[in-house]
Amino acid sequence: MNIAIFSDTYLPEINGVAVSVNSLFTLLRKYGHNAYVVTTSSEKDISFKDNVLRIPGLELKKLYGYRASFIYNEKAFKILKELKLDLVHINTEFGISQFGFIVASKLGIPSVYTYHTMYEDYTYYATKGYFDRFSKWAIREFDKTCMNRATEIISPSEKTKIYIRSVGVEKYVNVVPTGFDFERFRPTPESLEKSREIRLNHGFKDNQKILLCLGRIAKEKSFDVIIQGYANYLAIYPEDKDTVLLFVGDGPARKELENLTTSLKINDRVKFIGKVDNSLVPYYYLMSTIFLNASISETQGLTFMEAMASELLVLCRFDNNLVGVIDNNNTGFFFQETSDFKTRLHYVLSLDQKESDLIKKNALESIDCFSEKTFYNNIIEVYKRALRRSW
Repeated sequence: MNIAIFSDTYLPEINGVAVSVNSLFTLLRKYGHNAYVVTTSSEKDISFKDNVLRIPGLELKKLYGYRASFIYNEKAFKILKELKLDLVHINTEFGISQFGFIVASKLGIPSVYTYHTMYEDYTYYATKGYFDRFSKWAIREFDKTCMNRATEIISPSEKTKIYIRSVGVEKYVNVVPTGFDFERFRPTPESLEKSREIRLNHGFKDNQKILLCLGRIAKEKSFDVIIQGYANYLAIYPEDKDTVLLFVGDGPARKELENLTTSLKINDRVKFIGKVDNSLVPYYYLMSTIFLNASISETQGLTFMEAMASELLVLCRFDNNLVGVIDNNNTGFFFQETSDFKTRLHYVLSLDQKESDLIKKNALESIDCFSEKTFYNNIIEVYKRALRRSW
């Protein structure tokens, strides 16, 4: 098949959608399909290299890597027309993705639409608290319009499918969790040595246990819950001299969170290192002891599974989205709010080697269902259904 994947964000940006799109692009090419990515660029003109077509876009700084482009580009359309596309796969909602719907319409081919991001959780960036109720209604209506335009809809999780139904979409929804190349995260002698080098370069001692928070540093990720919870933990367990809280990533809430660590007088136990290249991300997992996350705005939780593949213990705030991904006390651990974070963290840190190894083993077995092969088979079935509906 000849498939064009449309997304407003793509590598080297580091976010869940960019990583998911790259996984799909790589996998389709691996299995012999002609796959192309259509995305944005900071350049003044379009470029087409290594099957990636980039269209100029204006960076939306508060959305950390997303760029807004015009919904149509004649030069890009001519390139896509020459590719003899069978279908388009749309992964975001803004300029590039609207272009995807236009391309599908003009070429008379089906469109598959994956709903990755629950934008109701992001309205405060635009409203600052004003007219927020209206903004959420507008987002729901826009989401519904996009999904009703698509030939087939994909949801990465049951939680997202429930939301899709709640906005009034009655079309069939395919639940297809994103597949992973777990191999790049699995520990090897070489990767462990590289992670140790990075660890030393950041000034961490060999005996320190790194508590890792990785991803976009923004309000909806609720990293303030982690910081407050960690401060409570240190207050109750002052004998702990070995843990350090590490933030890998950047975003609009970073300064606010740095100020919070200062006000709580734990800034000597918390380190922000900013954005890192995507190729280095596996090493930050490998150098850590526990992966922490308090977000309840995820649609699937890619970083959770990356951490589990890296053989980290995972401690995260409970969310319906994680049912089927994490089994509490068996493959990972849940906490509910800031109030119980301290006791749950202490419990996880107190596990002996045998208990820790068993959790990691169970976690590795549980993520097999998110393998690339399973994902590929499910995606191809959706594509075939979309093509049949367009005959």
